[in-house]
Amino acid sequence: MHMPGHKRQAIAGGGLPLELDITEISGFDNLHQPEGILQQSMQQAATLYGAKQSYFLVNGSSGGILAGICTACKPHSTIIMARGCHKSVYHAVELRQLTPVYLCAELDETFGVAKSITPEQVKQALAAYPDAALVLLTSPTYEGVISDIASIAELCHAHRIPLMVDEAHGAHLGFSPRFSGGAVAAGADIVIQSLHKTFPSPTQTAIAHRNGDLINAKEFARQLSIFQTSSPSYLLMAGIDDCLHFVQKNQSELFDAYVQRLDTFSQAMVQLKHLRILCHGKDRFENHGGFFAFDQGKIVISTRSTSLTGTQLKDRLRDEFCIELEMAMGDYALAMTSICDTDEMMQRLTDALLAIDATLSPAQTPLPLTVSLPPMHLAPWQAQLEDSAIVSLQDAENEICAESIWAYPPGIPLITAGECITSDFLCQIRLLLEQGVELYAQTSDFPHQIAIVLR
Repeated sequence: MHMPGHKRQAIAGGGLPLELDITEISGFDNLHQPEGILQQSMQQAATLYGAKQSYFLVNGSSGGILAGICTACKPHSTIIMARGCHKSVYHAVELRQLTPVYLCAELDETFGVAKSITPEQVKQALAAYPDAALVLLTSPTYEGVISDIASIAELCHAHRIPLMVDEAHGAHLGFSPRFSGGAVAAGADIVIQSLHKTFPSPTQTAIAHRNGDLINAKEFARQLSIFQTSSPSYLLMAGIDDCLHFVQKNQSELFDAYVQRLDTFSQAMVQLKHLRILCHGKDRFENHGGFFAFDQGKIVISTRSTSLTGTQLKDRLRDEFCIELEMAMGDYALAMTSICDTDEMMQRLTDALLAIDATLSPAQTPLPLTVSLPPMHLAPWQAQLEDSAIVSLQDAENEICAESIWAYPPGIPLITAGECITSDFLCQIRLLLEQGVELYAQTSDFPHQIAIVLR
């Protein structure tokens, strides 16, 4: 006689394991005040990753990111952050009314993806903003590029400033010599990971790790209770627990097979004549001097110098070969792999790419625009408080944007509220739209209209 209403009987739930969907009854603990099996499970997760403390997240990495930033940053403080952060970071900037200082990664010349954030960039920012409340980086990036977290953590700690790493795409790092670069072992103070992205765990499941003494444990737990539901799904928490036990028990076998599949794929990609795969096939990690490390589980397929756009490649793989990719941008597409891929799945991707490549010929394609960071006239939260108007895109040049615009995935803003709508930005938007990239806005009917700040 307790919630939930279906009483664990599969009356309307179809194939869902509703017998596992319980609530905080005796013996099943409470995520927001764990003292029993959930506490034990989270302690096991901390041991597995080498963290001081770990927390289950049932609101995805986004909930952990919001909680982490609100723990480290008092209202109206300064945050040093990579510009290529997920939109949830920008939401926290708005909620906490923070002043962002952006670290902008250079673009790789051959593939057009962002390089690593360097320790030197962080060192200069810390010198210029010694009172910053937090440094926040994304590593690995959506495309798999990893930064030197250990060196950056050392710099931050010398200033007694915590380092937070959005490692949503890196829950698998550190489980094999071929997958190094994990932020927990590198000394980051808060690390947020999406288990569901690279491990066999249900969508919406993630995990947060706390290290060191720069993050108040009680305040972090309090913020997590704010940004997570008070009725956490036991299906999701059981999924996290099951996933971590599965990986721990089968670690060597899983990762040895994973590495072998990726090596076989990479060897086959040497045959490509037109498409190129980042750090696979003929392309080598050594060709990318701006990468500290790279996650080879990310398959970044460049269509540059072919007649295809990234979106067209993604469509062809779906329509002709029944292969659904993760995302596509202007001149590349991204396939995500994991320990759960099979030999057959990797072979199908291999055969499909070789087949498409055989139909291509060299072609002149526009190089991606090198777009400078739009000038920031107002902090994002300040722009949100101003009166705004909706105007056509062609009438918006030199106005102050009143909303964020992004491609999703990956959910990284191309422009944020408070920044100037420059001619460079408008050219970038037009090119992405021509290439079939879907863009989203917070309020307006973009791309036909855009919200601007009334001045």
